[in-house]
Amino acid sequence: MQIKNIIFDLGGVLVGLDPQRCINAFEQIGAKSVAEYVRNHRTEDLFYDTEVGNISTRTFCHEVRRLCGIKVHDEDIIWAWNRLLTEIPDQKKLRLLEWRDKGLRLFLLSNTNEIHWNYCAEELFPYQRWVAEDYFEQIYLSYELHKIKPQHDIFKAVLDDAGLQANQTLFIDDSKDNCRVAEELGLHTFHNARPDDWLRI
Repeated sequence: MQIKNIIFDLGGVLVGLDPQRCINAFEQIGAKSVAEYVRNHRTEDLFYDTEVGNISTRTFCHEVRRLCGIKVHDEDIIWAWNRLLTEIPDQKKLRLLEWRDKGLRLFLLSNTNEIHWNYCAEELFPYQRWVAEDYFEQIYLSYELHKIKPQHDIFKAVLDDAGLQANQTLFIDDSKDNCRVAEELGLHTFHNARPDDWLRI
């Protein structure tokens, strides 16, 4: 069956990630307890709640201050949290545009929060005259869907909303668990073990 649709993950596939830079930034503003969440790859509590859209950016910042006992502005917390994200290389943006222009339907499905998405949309995706919405037919974000990978429901929601046939769709993600669930639903998958692996497809 010919691949007609590609669903991309964001972090670790399109956007580079630097956990240590994020840890250093949280420690710099005195949020050492939050730095430990990042250091140990913990995604529960306020990190989970913001990723599934249960709390707003303002509440997230308030909870960081409360958890760490610090008095810093929202802007400082947002800056520290966004230090996790590095860049989207131009080569990746050009490949997205190339595949889009060849007639492939491209989609984004990401476990992300409002803070990170706003930073990606405003700072990382823009290239020449293109913005985030130009690369993808539709963008699906966990904090807007109130669902999270690897839950089956989030994949089904995307397939149904976009009208995609699973056997015509390739899912690219850096998580083996996410790929496994996608395969259970009939999608083709590519496990992106290193940030640039998918460029060699």
